[in-house]
Amino acid sequence: MRLKLWLLLLFFMCTYASADDSTRVLKIYHDSDYSNHKASADAMKMGFMAALGEINNEVQGYKLVLVEKDHRGNSNRSFLTMRQFLADPDAIAILGGLHSPPYIKYRNFINENGILLLVPWAAGGPITRYPDGENWVYRLSIDDTKAGFKLVEHARQALQCKSMHVLLENTAWGKSNHKTISATIGDDSQIEVTWFNWNTQQSSARIIIRDIINSGADCIIFVGNAVEGSHFVNAMASFPESSRLPIVSHWGITGGNFLASTKDALQQGVKLHFIQSCFSLRDYKQLPQARKAVESAKAVFPKLSEKIEVLPAPTGFIHSYDLGRLFVAAISKIAISGDIKQNRSALRHTLENIKTPISGLIKTYRSPFSPWSEKHDDAHEALGLEDFCMAQYADDGGVTLLSELKAGAQ
Repeated sequence: MRLKLWLLLLFFMCTYASADDSTRVLKIYHDSDYSNHKASADAMKMGFMAALGEINNEVQGYKLVLVEKDHRGNSNRSFLTMRQFLADPDAIAILGGLHSPPYIKYRNFINENGILLLVPWAAGGPITRYPDGENWVYRLSIDDTKAGFKLVEHARQALQCKSMHVLLENTAWGKSNHKTISATIGDDSQIEVTWFNWNTQQSSARIIIRDIINSGADCIIFVGNAVEGSHFVNAMASFPESSRLPIVSHWGITGGNFLASTKDALQQGVKLHFIQSCFSLRDYKQLPQARKAVESAKAVFPKLSEKIEVLPAPTGFIHSYDLGRLFVAAISKIAISGDIKQNRSALRHTLENIKTPISGLIKTYRSPFSPWSEKHDDAHEALGLEDFCMAQYADDGGVTLLSELKAGAQ
């Protein structure tokens, strides 16, 4: 009888200890496309976990855990992750992914329900601009209210383009870019636009490229992701070199298996430049903060070895690491309690009020976020136009910032 009582007591003690351990966890959901754009998802995961690794994945006795949530590029699956997040008493924030449409479509839901969303990739302009109450979305990435300006500026100044043809993905993301690009080119210029859909195939891409070449355009401004982007680049390579047009692209192409799919076309001389933030992993050995980031990443992901300079989707790593540093700075300042809603709210407020300079890969962040208002609609954007550069793929597959544009200073 005593043995049974002892075993029963031991069972309850273990159960209590297990429950107590589980309450000492804070989760960051990573809502990303691990299926079709795995390179970007993995790079973001590595960068954020490298930042968490610098504090041993722990804050105030709570273990910080990143949870992969594969939405497969589907907005409805992303919405399901948001609902799971709200029901999880240990979930403190969502780290967003590559795709803008889920966060544009469900922007109201995100803010009305207090979902703290950290965005290291998705670039759609409306994502951080919620005018009807508390804004819960914070971005450290390219911002499409500015990206279009950089793309057009580069086409005009570096490539001397006078007749640009705009090739856009037919989604909310593409449409937000259309507004910026059109406004930048100006009403007096002739602007031709071609819209394409997800899953555009090689045969359709070749017809579109043929029509653009025949239209008299002298370059293409492209906004799309890796799958469709690879089809358009390969289609360009199928035409004689004398008729090919340079492509000035959004950075969405770098998020998947793009380089492997287009290596031959690029080696054949197709000119492709794309927007990036102003830091290259090729330079990491020269900068103390960058060496620290890479050392932390290698501790978590030993297979990185010495090849981080040619990491696929490198800005996913760069942005997530810097955003992770800001997250760590903010969460270290709040008083974490057993009330997850209170924790999320405190973290949201603290992100808006970071006063201590935080060193990152792209730059040192000084008050990167502030309270949002329609008069100050960049308040939840950690990067500005001065942080955006243009880049191209090098022969070894790494991303190199173009020489005419300098990288941002630490």
